[in-house]
Amino acid sequence: MDTALRPLLVVGGAVLLTLLAGWAVDVLLRRADDHHHETPLWGLLRRCRPPLQAVLLVSVLRGTYRETGWRIVQEHAAGIGQTLSLVLIGSGAWLVIGIASAVVEATFARYASATRDPARVRRVRTQVTLITRIVTAVVAVVAVAAALLTFPALSTVGTSMLASAGIIGIVAGVAAQSTLGNLFAGFQIAFGDMVRIGDTVVVDGEWGVVEEVTLTFLTVRTWDERRITMPVSYFTGKPFENWSRGGAQMTGSVILHLDHSAPIDAMRQKTEKILEACPAWDHRDWSLAVTDTTPSTIQVRVVVTAKDADDLWTARCTVREQLVDWLSERHPHALPRITTSQAVPSPREAGTNGRPPTPRPTRAVAPDGDRPARTGRG
Repeated sequence: MDTALRPLLVVGGAVLLTLLAGWAVDVLLRRADDHHHETPLWGLLRRCRPPLQAVLLVSVLRGTYRETGWRIVQEHAAGIGQTLSLVLIGSGAWLVIGIASAVVEATFARYASATRDPARVRRVRTQVTLITRIVTAVVAVVAVAAALLTFPALSTVGTSMLASAGIIGIVAGVAAQSTLGNLFAGFQIAFGDMVRIGDTVVVDGEWGVVEEVTLTFLTVRTWDERRITMPVSYFTGKPFENWSRGGAQMTGSVILHLDHSAPIDAMRQKTEKILEACPAWDHRDWSLAVTDTTPSTIQVRVVVTAKDADDLWTARCTVREQLVDWLSERHPHALPRITTSQAVPSPREAGTNGRPPTPRPTRAVAPDGDRPARTGRG
């Protein structure tokens, strides 16, 4: 009877103690969350209940498993103890990562709620993301190292490993030069405020928004929902455009190539009407001017402003489309034209007298392909 009750008391007591401790901690965190609504830390810490219960259960079993009295436990006590130690290390690392993530997320949430500057919020968000990844990586490395040290065989090769650590470090440093470069570049991006999550950038001619920043790579989401993954060292070694740097407001231009007879004053009036009816325009500024001339065309530039990159793109497309439609309907002569004339025939084709006929007068035509077509992005 005693042999049957002892394992039940050991295992059942450990489970009961774990459940009671987890329930008590959850009640305390719930009450703290109710009394402090402005601090999300207590609510986030409640997510750490499973790893906490795992740590408590394994800790109790690790100290009392020999008291079960089972013969199989006595025969394999070393193996069972080492297994419980590995589980305890893993659950402890899980608990530490959960607590660190909760603290970091709560800090960021309080900062974001108290700050009205979106640029600062994106900068802190980028830093917080990288800090969380660093803490996770450090805890994982320490946990793996602690787990390896529980094996007795590793202690016998410890001396040789330490003796060869210098050579291994040099070889690993040379082999992982690119990885280490990306690692330090990630720190530079996070704390140097070069690029942040949510920034609008142009990289290698691709326009997109920074979606994810890690210690080794950065992901840019393009306007057509593609994802471009690039090493973070690219942003520290090559120039790129950051449209969100210094503020979200932007100024853009629309370039039109027209005939010399284009009605510039009427175009200014039409552009103003188009912008007044365009919700994407922020009413800060606009202009229309002839910026260049060629023997066959003039270059007209329309400058518009918007509150961010998305609205700027919409405003530019709206101005371009409606101006081209208005010119084609009201002033078709203002569209680019190509001047052509009839080819002069050879003397054999002209007749027996050898004199070519008088060429026809020059006329101006507008090819079908000269009229710009409506397009979307790109």
